[in-house]
Amino acid sequence: MKKLIRTLLMQVFLLSSFGLVWGQQGSNPSQGSYPSQAPADNTKVNERDRNQAEPTADQQKDNASDRQLTQKIRRAVIEDKSLSTTAHNVKIISQNGSVTLKGPVKSEEEKQTIETKATQIAGQGNVKNELEVAPK
Repeated sequence: MKKLIRTLLMQVFLLSSFGLVWGQQGSNPSQGSYPSQAPADNTKVNERDRNQAEPTADQQKDNASDRQLTQKIRRAVIEDKSLSTTAHNVKIISQNGSVTLKGPVKSEEEKQTIETKATQIAGQGNVKNELEVAPK
């Protein structure tokens, strides 16, 4: 009886392993979930962010006024439930009262909405919009 149970368990294990291998056949992890999808390429973004003249999130100033400015803009963006999760996660970088917005958004409308919110808080002329509409 024990031998029969052991044999059945081994067969179930082998069959399930075969199913996993068969299910992964032909998939390419570098192409994401869809084989026809082009692999992600962030080369240009990475080159831009290596430029010392371009602000990055780690260059956020640590003074109280810049932190508060970033917090107010972030709160306004997060509270807008019409924006996508992607838009909620844009980079907001404040340096001496000037704000730079970076990252992908889903539409031109989201890009404008975030810029408007930042401008209302930081003031006209204090916002540099580098948001990019992600390709569909």
